[in-house]
Amino acid sequence: MPQKIIKITDGIKVTVNCSYNEEHSAPPMDKYLFVYGIKIENLCPLKVQLKRRHWFIFDSIAGLHEVDGEGVVGQQPILYPGHQFYYESFCPLGSEIGNMSGYFTFIYCDTNEEFSVDIPKFDLIFPQKLN
Repeated sequence: MPQKIIKITDGIKVTVNCSYNEEHSAPPMDKYLFVYGIKIENLCPLKVQLKRRHWFIFDSIAGLHEVDGEGVVGQQPILYPGHQFYYESFCPLGSEIGNMSGYFTFIYCDTNEEFSVDIPKFDLIFPQKLN
């Protein structure tokens, strides 16, 4: 069942939609793939740019893993007031249960001042675990 999570930090709204991808998973081999889409909306009156991402990925067997890097899906989008950016990605797990959370590092384009925007925590759960 897809889930939708929303968080607003400093005028930047992050909406996460996540679902299990049965086609690219193989439970007998402990391979579980989750697909997520993230919409980032600039609700503040200033132009901003997404510079970096930092993820905390928890797998109930492998534990906590962190991923840090520039931009998202190879881009560092600039968002004018009222504009939005959407991207999709995926997360493989070696167990049936996990979660993801993190933050984006943005700058205000006029001043180059950095600020962090929370990525709300969302669950990665094999649907049959919920039955």
